[in-house]
Amino acid sequence: MSELEKSFSTYLRYELNRSPLTVDAYLADLRQFAEFLSSRSLPTPSGNNLSRPEASVFSTEADLLPNASTPDIRAWLSLLSAGGDKPRTLRRKAQSLRAFYRYLMKRRIIKTNPATDITLAKTDKPLPQFVREKEIERILEPSLSPESFTDIRDRLIITLLYTTGMRRAEIIGLRDSDVDLSAMQLKVTGKRSKQRIIPFADTIAAEIRKYLNMRDNEETEKTGAARDSGIFFTHHGRPVSRSRIAEIVRRMLQGTSVARKSPHVLRHTFATVMLNHGAEINSVKELLGHASIATTQIYTHLSFAELRKSYFNAHPRERTTDKKRSQ
Repeated sequence: MSELEKSFSTYLRYELNRSPLTVDAYLADLRQFAEFLSSRSLPTPSGNNLSRPEASVFSTEADLLPNASTPDIRAWLSLLSAGGDKPRTLRRKAQSLRAFYRYLMKRRIIKTNPATDITLAKTDKPLPQFVREKEIERILEPSLSPESFTDIRDRLIITLLYTTGMRRAEIIGLRDSDVDLSAMQLKVTGKRSKQRIIPFADTIAAEIRKYLNMRDNEETEKTGAARDSGIFFTHHGRPVSRSRIAEIVRRMLQGTSVARKSPHVLRHTFATVMLNHGAEINSVKELLGHASIATTQIYTHLSFAELRKSYFNAHPRERTTDKKRSQ
């Protein structure tokens, strides 16, 4: 990593409070853009856009970044679009460059932001997918046969994703000290280190106790080595990873009608179920940890879409009318 990347990474992480995943994505975008500039054999910069010689300390391909122009950025995004990159990806890459050049301007390395005039790609906003209530409840039914540590852990992970709306990263980051079984609430640290409190019911408290009791009896747990890394860990004593949770969700959701089987689908399911059962949208917003209610409002459209579908499927006269409407 060049000095430029290191300083920009520190700026994103600690000044803008971006998540590690966002930082990694932005840096990957910068590297890709730098490689593009290098492949175009960008001429040696004249310095017209530089306000001080500090830019000269940047190394190799990263040296080209402060001197890129708006046409360079447009050419790169056009090339990516022609190569099949989706609008959502192109939008993210443009935002990465905007943030990077704002940072260079703040450090007075450049005078103008070449990404300012870049029009962000418009993205479709499809309604989120969700698991039907009957299907998810069937998955969460306790087994009548003896269960292993892994069985109990996996079901609790699915249960918490579904009943609290937590993100996958929030599940991984959950610590013993974040769980208050007497008050029946979780302290969750979300995006940009913003914390929120999520309540849970007696049944969830019982499942958490059952898991913790079995976890504490695991051979690898007796040393207490894993506890500081989070509540959930493998039988080898290592914290569960993002890929492990994704695999658990895919396996547990096999047999359901939802096309996409991911941890975030269970977050969508939580929000949809809450609104369908009369929860106020502001309450759902706080539980999800959304910064703006506009983000939460997509679930009201989702609930209405499901209501409309049920109406046309159920009413004998409207079944015919809706079929004609769709033709």
